[in-house]
Order: sequence, then structure tokens, then C-alpha cells
Amino acid sequence: MNIHLNFTNKGQAAIANFNNDELLEIFRRYMNTLTKKYAVDVKVPSETNQSIVEDGVLKVELSNIDCNVDAFFRELGTDIKVPLKKRIGEGKLDNVFKAVQAKA
Repeated sequence: MNIHLNFTNKGQAAIANFNNDELLEIFRRYMNTLTKKYAVDVKVPSETNQSIVEDGVLKVELSNIDCNVDAFFRELGTDIKVPLKKRIGEGKLDNVFKAVQAKA
């Protein structure tokens, strides 16, 4: 299953403080941690995520799904605020992204 994490306006402002490789590393790390709690395999391919900030989208591939995908991404959205907020400093960071299943 392919999922697109479409960044909100505030999310786009937050990720603008990172380069592409940093974003890939942050999302991979947080998703790998969550896979210990949720039964799902997650891949964040570099080749389809060449310009995350410019596109405003992070593309993710899920397989072997045996969990609530919505709950997985809700928790990821909460967890990912920590490193993003460190770079933007003050201010409230609401929803960072919206997970949408990509069309085949």
C-alpha cells in the first residue's frame, strides 16, 4: 500500500528548516520505532522522495499490514512534532501532515 503524507501549511513551514536527507532520516527513525508497537513493514524510498520540501509530500510504502494504519499515522504525526518543533522554536505545531492512500 502506498501512502502519501501531505504536509499541512504549518507542516510545510516546519520541514522547510530541514534538508531532504534529514527529513528521510527523521521519518525513517520514527517509523521504525513505531513498527515495534504496530504490526506493519514500512519503507521510505529515497528515489521517490527526492524533493520533500518542494513537493510538500513524503511517499511511504507499507506492507505486511496487520494493524490500524490510521492509528499508526496519528501516532507518527504526534511523535514527529518533537524534532520539527526543535528547529522552529516557539509556536504551536498542529497537525503536520495528512496521510492519504495513493491511487494505483
